[in-house]
Amino acid sequence: MAINEAQVQSVLKQLVDPNTTKDFIATRSVKNIKIAGDDVSLDIELGYPGKSQFEPIRRQVVQMLKQAGAVGVSVNIGSRVVPHAVQRGVKLIPGIKNIIAVASGKGGVGKSTTAVNLALALAAEGASVGMLDADIYGPSQPTMLGIAGRPESKDGKSLEPMEGHGIQAISIGFLIDVDTPMVWRGPMVTQALEQLLRDTRWRELDYLVVDLPPGTGDIQLTLAQKVPVTGAVIVTTPQDIALIDARKGLKMFEKVGIPILGVVENMSTHICPSCGHVSHIFGSGGAERMCRDYGTELLGQLPLDAGIREQADSGRPTVVADPEGSVAEIYRRIARRCAVKIAESQKDMTAKFPNIVVQNT
Repeated sequence: MAINEAQVQSVLKQLVDPNTTKDFIATRSVKNIKIAGDDVSLDIELGYPGKSQFEPIRRQVVQMLKQAGAVGVSVNIGSRVVPHAVQRGVKLIPGIKNIIAVASGKGGVGKSTTAVNLALALAAEGASVGMLDADIYGPSQPTMLGIAGRPESKDGKSLEPMEGHGIQAISIGFLIDVDTPMVWRGPMVTQALEQLLRDTRWRELDYLVVDLPPGTGDIQLTLAQKVPVTGAVIVTTPQDIALIDARKGLKMFEKVGIPILGVVENMSTHICPSCGHVSHIFGSGGAERMCRDYGTELLGQLPLDAGIREQADSGRPTVVADPEGSVAEIYRRIARRCAVKIAESQKDMTAKFPNIVVQNT
C-alpha cells in the first residue's frame, strides 16, 4: 500500500530536532512534500545554521519514512537565517541580519575567547559571520583571529572588513599600533564604536558578533540605545565575584530590552593532565543558579584548559585549531543554541512594510 501525506506528516511530527527540542512540523521546517507511489521527497529548512546536523537529521528522516512504508526517500536539508526583531526605535543596519553581543560583568573571564569561538562556530555551521571588536581600550580580536595589516578604504569614507578564518572583522586594533594606548574619554570611545559598526562595508552577514568590553559603561549604553542587538550572551566563571558582576550585566540588558540568549560558564572544571582528576577550582553550580534565578539558559560550560588560551593567543582559536575536539564541539553546540534562540524570537517585519512618503503636489 502506497504511503500518503498524512502518514508522512505523522512521521515528521514524531521526529524531534535535538537543537530546537521541537518536531519539524511544529517548527514549520518541512517544505515541498511530494509523493509518487511509494516514493517520497521533501525539503527541510532549518531556521539556524546547522551544517553539522544536516546528515544526521537526513538519515533519521529517511529511516523513519522507510519504516512507515516509503520505498524511495529523497530529503534535502538546508538553512535560512532571517533578520529578527531588535530594541524598539532602533533600525537594522544594511547588510547585517542579526547582531549578537557577547558581554561580561568583569574582565578576565574569557569573554573575547568565547566571542571569537562563537563567531567561528557559527561560520563552521554554514553562516556568514562578522566580528566587531568593541573593546576600544583593549582590542584582542586582531591577535585572536591572526589578522595583521590595515583595512582598505575604497571610497575614502568607509572601511573594508578584514578577513580571518572565513569571517569578516573590524577592530580599532587594525587602525593603531599594538603599543599605542587609547587615552580617550567616553564620548570618543562611543563615537569610535559607532563608526566601526556603521562605516564598515559588511558583506551580507547572517550574524555579527560584538565583543564588548567588560562592565556596564558607556559602550554598553551606546550599544543598547543605538545598535540593533538581536540578543546577548553573558560570559562568567563559577567564581562568586564573577557571578555578582555577571548578574549586573544580565540585568542591564534586561532593562534596555535586549533579550538574553543565555550564559556561558568558562573555567568550569579543571582536568589534571597527569592523572585525569576533575576539580572545581573556582567553585561549581554558580552559573546554573544564576540561570535559574533569571529564567535563562546555561548555553555551555567550558573547562579551564591551557589549550584554549594557547590557541587563541596564536591566532588559531579552538574551533579552527582542533575542529574535531571536544571543546570545539561545546562551542558549536553553544553557537547552535544561540542561533535557535534567535530563530525562535520575533522576526523583523520592517522590510515587509512600504515606506510611506507624503508630498505636496
